[in-house]
Amino acid sequence: MNHKELSELIYPSLPHTCAEYEEIYPERNLPEGAMVTRLGPSPTGFIHLGNLYGAFVDERLAHQSGGVFFLRIEDTDDKRYVENAVETIISSLEFFGISFDEGATLNGDVGSYGDYTQSKRGDIYQAFAKKLLAENKAYPCFLTEDEINEIREKQEAEKLTPGIYVGWSKYRDWDKDEALAAEVESRIKGGEPFVIRLKSSGMPNVSAEDSLRHNVTDAVRGELSMPANFQDIVIIKQTGIPTYHFAHVVDDHLMRTTHVVRGEEWLPSLPIHVELFDYLGWELPIYCHTAQLMKIGEDGNKRKLSKRKDPELSLDFYRSEGYHPKAVREYLLTVLNSNYEEWRIENPEEQAENFKFTTEKMSASGALFDLDKLNDVSKNTLLHIEAAELAAWLKSWSDEFAPEFAYVFKDITHLAEILDLGRHDARPRADLVYARQIMDFISYFFDESFEIEDEYPAEAAADAGDIIKRYLDSYNHSDDNEQWFSKIRDIATELGYAAKPKDYKKNPDDYKGHVGHVSTVIRIALMGRAQSPDVWAIQQIMGEDKVRERLQRHSF
Repeated sequence: MNHKELSELIYPSLPHTCAEYEEIYPERNLPEGAMVTRLGPSPTGFIHLGNLYGAFVDERLAHQSGGVFFLRIEDTDDKRYVENAVETIISSLEFFGISFDEGATLNGDVGSYGDYTQSKRGDIYQAFAKKLLAENKAYPCFLTEDEINEIREKQEAEKLTPGIYVGWSKYRDWDKDEALAAEVESRIKGGEPFVIRLKSSGMPNVSAEDSLRHNVTDAVRGELSMPANFQDIVIIKQTGIPTYHFAHVVDDHLMRTTHVVRGEEWLPSLPIHVELFDYLGWELPIYCHTAQLMKIGEDGNKRKLSKRKDPELSLDFYRSEGYHPKAVREYLLTVLNSNYEEWRIENPEEQAENFKFTTEKMSASGALFDLDKLNDVSKNTLLHIEAAELAAWLKSWSDEFAPEFAYVFKDITHLAEILDLGRHDARPRADLVYARQIMDFISYFFDESFEIEDEYPAEAAADAGDIIKRYLDSYNHSDDNEQWFSKIRDIATELGYAAKPKDYKKNPDDYKGHVGHVSTVIRIALMGRAQSPDVWAIQQIMGEDKVRERLQRHSF
């Protein structure tokens, strides 16, 4: 039995040959320099900030260059599969405005290079595994778990690198022993389980100077030099399902991916992937290994974002809290490209998509994630979204994540007026951060959520009832801001308060307090809190009936 006969024995009848698959998935007809990128999440039920971080890089590279960005579901790890995880992935990315040109969707595949789900591409992987078997670049391996454990123990005892490589699996050189060849043939025909291993070219347990090396240009990290792979890694599992290593190489070639964006945790696997591309005779895509997302820990040092410790790692956190997609994208650009903030200062009204994103400006060390910085970015981003658009977005968020706020959206035009409060002042107020915070910030406008949160200032607490009664008696909804405050000043002086805070500060014994204390009584009676935007402007939005009703209800 030769290698070609072995490949035919293992895969006797496949629908297409490798050459036919090359024709089925031809080179893409794209402009020169156009990039083809992909996002390949696993359906494990947890989609995180790192996925979005990488997706944003993929999307920018492809769409800036006139290329293609597609979604591929990498579900070869059947042990980690979670029901409905694909739907979660797609809906989460859609929420943040990640736009794919082709790939898996909730309504089936879109595009000519599918299937876009790896579990549906088994025949393709088998065709290329068959090619490697026929060329003596892969072999069937019948080692059991017990045998592998025994090998590992022996390697440890001899202080050798653990793994299956030259000298440790007798099946690697089955073709050099007639009896072993007959055994392999018999076991395959008998239906015994086996894996297919890559026949690696590297040399184990040699010095760095003596090892075969690969030189790869990484778009983020520059020139990389690494020892060649020497492990006979599994490319097809006993179940017939390919490993990630093999599946992504085959898919990236056939889907004509030009740039592979992934986290730096994949760097140790790069020699394996380089070897696979080389064995299959394919051009290596450009790899972009991004820095891991870090945060400042309680000890003041950087650490990786943790699924267990940091709820902000999960995209569900941002969806549930209601961070606007534009704000998250804006913030991620500040993390991804070091020159983005400078560009934004120079171009405050430009769309973020007009910024020229480059991998050269990406950090090769840990990318620092800061929730406080995200909140600051979000404040400024929301200032540039029209109030009516923001109100509509908040409603869609509430419908999905917080239906308890339905009362806020009974009058969407009224809500837009509330959201616009103070945003067109000479110094615009940046009070709005994310949906749940906004619901809390505007809660005093609605009887369903109004509550007294702060106490009256001590200087005016004794006069609170009188202040509110006098205010009601003098209230005229048509007063302009100056007329309105003039009446408050009159009430203050009539009751023994200084008309100006500075007068009270100079002569505190001459007054009960100052006009600010009086206006704070009114503010708390209306809004329930001592700090808020301009009271006169709030009253104009509330309307006279609500103002009077609120004051009468909370006066004493």
